[in-house]
Amino acid sequence: MSEQSIRIGYCLSLTGPLASNGKTARLAHQIWENDVNRRGGLLGRKVAMVCIDDQTNPKLVPDIYRRLLDDEKVDLVIGGYGDNSVAPAMPLIMERQRYLVALMALAVNASLGYANYFVMIPTGPSPAEALTEGFFELAAGQSPKPQTMAILAADAPFTKSPVQGGKAHADKHGFKVISDARYPLSAADLAPFIRSLKPVNPDILFLCSYLNDSVALLRAINEVGLEPTMVGGAMIGPQNGSIKAQLGPLLNGLVNYEYWLPVPKMMYPGVADMIAKYQSLAHEADADPLGYYVAPQAYAQMQIVEQAVTGTVSLDDARLAQFTRENWFKTVVGDVRFGAGGGWSEARVLEVQYQNIKGADLAEFRDARTQAVVSPSSLASGTLIYPYAKAKRA
Repeated sequence: MSEQSIRIGYCLSLTGPLASNGKTARLAHQIWENDVNRRGGLLGRKVAMVCIDDQTNPKLVPDIYRRLLDDEKVDLVIGGYGDNSVAPAMPLIMERQRYLVALMALAVNASLGYANYFVMIPTGPSPAEALTEGFFELAAGQSPKPQTMAILAADAPFTKSPVQGGKAHADKHGFKVISDARYPLSAADLAPFIRSLKPVNPDILFLCSYLNDSVALLRAINEVGLEPTMVGGAMIGPQNGSIKAQLGPLLNGLVNYEYWLPVPKMMYPGVADMIAKYQSLAHEADADPLGYYVAPQAYAQMQIVEQAVTGTVSLDDARLAQFTRENWFKTVVGDVRFGAGGGWSEARVLEVQYQNIKGADLAEFRDARTQAVVSPSSLASGTLIYPYAKAKRA
């Protein structure tokens, strides 16, 4: 290999509220970096990932990308994890006409329409709706059908799109929104917000949260004794192994989205090997011990870049973007093609219900026994226990 490496720059939240998911993405990227270099690198050159911590602070992101492009002079840039690490970079990325493959940034490009943007997230061409479509279809199919819904979401950029999608689904299925509240992301005690819902007693409690507040919300629901017929929807947190271990049986009955789980129909070529490598290194990296939510998507993100560079024999941004728009990619999360807005051409979001969790040991979550895939039916590994109170006690 040439001594002149191909340098790929980006930022991740390695500290702050999203650090666990940021560290998970970083480890998956490092595994890809080692794998690709072991195969001879790209274009005969070693690959070097240049990652800078954005501290879960979107205000730091623009200067980080300016530094990467102007001072570090990286050859390529990629997007970090989530809206907070991607959206603030977009003005500079668009100004410089750079090729960007981002990670799980739900609806960053919806209003921008930037042609050279692509994102690894299985929410398809209508991300706001697709994230929770299965949740609301499951609710609408129950008997008796739920009638009322409360929305409780973190006051953060991520929540805007899922809440918008949730309201659209509520309208479609005839659920009346009787409460719509936000809590500060810094709030440690969320019991007052849950307690305020007791008088209205919603049938559906639609939650949109980050990691630590997901824990606080489910503990508050248990403490207050609120028992809607369905709980969950758009929570970032229950997918994370460390959060699962904190909550244990408090997860029982929750219905929430997932992107990948080790169910037979999702064991795509290479994913088992990647997950095994990841889990062997996760403790030392202080990352999610399981990695099922972020790691496969992050590794696949770099497989997209790898195949685009190899397919074009180039590092030219315009050529890479054109190739990515026009081709299928083989990844550890299956075959992927991008569509309008840079999202996947089709949605592949799972809905999972946590069931029969007895303790907080990670062994409870290493397979899908306690994480029943209840939607879509083509990938289902179990059936929905309804209502929430019954599932919670099962």
